[in-house]
Amino acid sequence: MIQINNLKKAYGKKVVLSIDDLTINERELVGIVGNNGAGKTTMLSLILDLIEPSRGSVKSKDQLVSKVDDWKNYTGSYLNEGFLIPFLTPQEFLEFIGKLHGLNSKDVKEFMNENAAFYAEDITSKKYIRELSAGNKNKVGILASILSAPEILILDEPFSNLDPSSQSWLKSKLKKLNNEGVTILISSHDLKHVTDVCNRILLIENGLIVKDKNTNAETLEELENYFNVR
Repeated sequence: MIQINNLKKAYGKKVVLSIDDLTINERELVGIVGNNGAGKTTMLSLILDLIEPSRGSVKSKDQLVSKVDDWKNYTGSYLNEGFLIPFLTPQEFLEFIGKLHGLNSKDVKEFMNENAAFYAEDITSKKYIRELSAGNKNKVGILASILSAPEILILDEPFSNLDPSSQSWLKSKLKKLNNEGVTILISSHDLKHVTDVCNRILLIENGLIVKDKNTNAETLEELENYFNVR
């Protein structure tokens, strides 16, 4: 579903990501782990055509993401609060995103009711997004990313700043979406959450994928041991 070929991103002489060949198959739930600066966000940004590669290509459904826009219609994403519009309320922002995908206010209200267990009262208040806590901003971004029922979902550190109940809800939601056929990529520093949720793990170090394996009962311990000796 997503194909990466000979992909490289460099800033001057510093190479921050280099992937020779990688395929994310349909219906996979892939976790990307690594230390700060490993290249996780760079990889997601290249997949979303947010930055230009120094070399190589990314395809979604066999189409180059840098050349066509069709993939944007079936891809939901949230990387950071730069994806939000700070002078809108959460409701206004979600309705704006909904309109981009042909949804009306009633559709958005039904979506919010279906996912009410995830968000706090602040999200339904008249507060502007800029006034929300980091955790509630994250919730707004995550809700916006799944509002359009995407075929591909890409999230960067989705568990960050969430309270335990919200983390648990999100883990269940990601599993449910994946079971319904959504292909999901998430990056996370939380090894337990990512191994609980994902069926495949990519470990990135110094811009390189050093491990690519399916998850099993020993994966969490293997990852913890890997990072403990670094």
